[in-house]
Amino acid sequence: MPTRLAERLRAARDRLFVGREAELARFRAALEAEAFPVHVLHVFGPGGVGKTSLLRAFLRLCRAGNVAALYLDGRDVEPEPQAFLAALREARGLPPGEWPLETLAARAERLVLLVDTYETIAALDGWLRERFLPALPEHVLVVLAGRDVPAPAWRVDPGWQALVEMIPLRNLDAEDGRAFLRRRAVPEDQFQAILAFTHGHPLATSLVADLIDQQPQRPFEPSQAPDVVKTLLEQFVQQVPGPAHRAALEACALVRFTTEDTLKELLDAPDAHALFAWLRGLSFIDAAPRGLFPHDLAREVLAADLRWRNPDRHADLHRRARRCYTARLKHADAQTDHTVLSDYLFLQRDHPLVRPFFARLQSQWEASDPILPDAAQAADWPALAAMVEQHEGPQSARLARRWFERQPEGVHVFRDDTGQRLGFTLTLTLDRAAPADRAADPATHAAWRYLETRAPLRPGEHATMFRFWMARDTYQDVSPVQSLIAVRRVRHYLDTPGLAFSFVPCRDPAFWEMLFAFADIHRLPEAGFELDGHAYGVFGHDWRAVPPAAWLDLIAERSAGMTTPAAPAPRPEPIIVLSRSGFDDALRDALRGFARPGMLHGNPLLRARMVIDRTGLDADEAARSDALCRLLEDAAAALAASPRDARYFRAVHGTYFEPAPSQEQAAERMGLPFSTFRRHLKRGLARLAEILWEQETGNVVRET
Repeated sequence: MPTRLAERLRAARDRLFVGREAELARFRAALEAEAFPVHVLHVFGPGGVGKTSLLRAFLRLCRAGNVAALYLDGRDVEPEPQAFLAALREARGLPPGEWPLETLAARAERLVLLVDTYETIAALDGWLRERFLPALPEHVLVVLAGRDVPAPAWRVDPGWQALVEMIPLRNLDAEDGRAFLRRRAVPEDQFQAILAFTHGHPLATSLVADLIDQQPQRPFEPSQAPDVVKTLLEQFVQQVPGPAHRAALEACALVRFTTEDTLKELLDAPDAHALFAWLRGLSFIDAAPRGLFPHDLAREVLAADLRWRNPDRHADLHRRARRCYTARLKHADAQTDHTVLSDYLFLQRDHPLVRPFFARLQSQWEASDPILPDAAQAADWPALAAMVEQHEGPQSARLARRWFERQPEGVHVFRDDTGQRLGFTLTLTLDRAAPADRAADPATHAAWRYLETRAPLRPGEHATMFRFWMARDTYQDVSPVQSLIAVRRVRHYLDTPGLAFSFVPCRDPAFWEMLFAFADIHRLPEAGFELDGHAYGVFGHDWRAVPPAAWLDLIAERSAGMTTPAAPAPRPEPIIVLSRSGFDDALRDALRGFARPGMLHGNPLLRARMVIDRTGLDADEAARSDALCRLLEDAAAALAASPRDARYFRAVHGTYFEPAPSQEQAAERMGLPFSTFRRHLKRGLARLAEILWEQETGNVVRET
């Protein structure tokens, strides 16, 4: 039988694995004991120290001892209990709907569950410790490997003290470092300088070996820079095989995950297979089901180096990545939308305005409890109302209780690992609220008045308000809870069908104004209100004028410069939001000008949403005129394809697309009485308008 690639990969990894004898002996002893002496092994150490390599060695020991083993990578699991159980079910090969805990309990054979990159699902730590792990049978051993020191609860709980063992992972000692360099075929006269420079850090040692592979005749000279990995990468980047490889490395550092298709789009390369294979072979590039990714430190250094060395190249790659993800977002379904959104937001991670709101700073993560988003239950209402009263006052609390009853589906709670409520949001759909309820709340009353006078909703459109959004302890200040609220808000913008307008009330509008303006969410003085002695500023965005895809492009363009604006960023020329009657009038004018060049100039439909969706906000009038003509032709073709509407199409076609000198002559060409022709033309125009209105609003208009 031919050797499988997986076996060759395993053999290559085995050959380069050195040291860790104490850790391997501890694990081997656990496997060989009659009963597992402990049930959790906590492996922890800094990035690049070799945690993943050690877990692979544990897997080899399991195979050698005929012990079943499952491997989960935390990077592939959303930090939610159901997502973790789904990943476990998939790894176990269970059918959908089967409960993995019941299956594990029903089988008698030993099992080792290895969870890598545990720091990425740290929010689940309490849930795993208090709920998941106690439900496992005693013949299951769990290995958790992450960067962070295990939470104190593992050490102070009398029960876990006897069932968990901590395994801190350190650098390789000098002998193991030399053994590794021998296996990498590094000349022995280089060993002393290399190990003095890397101090046995596995990733750093591997990077030096890569560097020597690129320039075998050049002696290694340690840099005096304090950041070992940074120094290594700065030297390595200069030694890539060619410009295409350098570009592939830069692209890989910019995006969250890299696939061959991603490289094709970012590098405009017809075939990226060879570049992808080269990336895959680098020691600081790892693989996950969604693609390749560099070690965190390597990513940071590569991206910073590119921004400093070639800012134009960085901006171009950033722009290509934005376009790539925007196209994917337009076609994402409910299952992939969040994944694509996460990839898109990852691009903005370094902007000084965006970073605090879309990612918690490391110090915040370490200082805060794990936070889990959860649907609210009726049992939550009293505690949430008390939270509102604490921060806003008794009248606000009464309104909150009223809205909890009216629109409970809009409440989302953020909890710690014990179930305690750390914050919540209440998102109202204003057009679905009863007029009496809207009028009773100063916030919704002012917002609805704004809509009626400044931005009326059209049939099928919705307006929403983030009526309450707060952390229990810090209210609307920047905090870990507020970071998660910000992500939920963005998901709401992208996922809500028919969303026309959204409102966000703030108690401290001056603090939020610059960030919201950066995100094209602008203060609406007419929608402000007072309650319980507090004045609230309200911010809003018309999603008909700048739809979600264009909004993402706008934010990404603003963030590409990586600078903080001194004033709110200017808005682009907006899409024109037409009423139905205005839309029909503009359509008739467009049809009259279809066959005459230049007659579409100034037509409102040139800045309608259906046109901008095809051309983008920055297209010139010629491109938008061409797009409008194509839309008219496509709508007419849909009319012609319908057996019921084909006769109406003939009247429209003979009047506007290939016009006769007069309608009388058009009727004569068709062999119809003039009155019949006029009736067909009227009906054809109505059907054409219905088809295009559906595209403009995204709502199906049914015939009556």
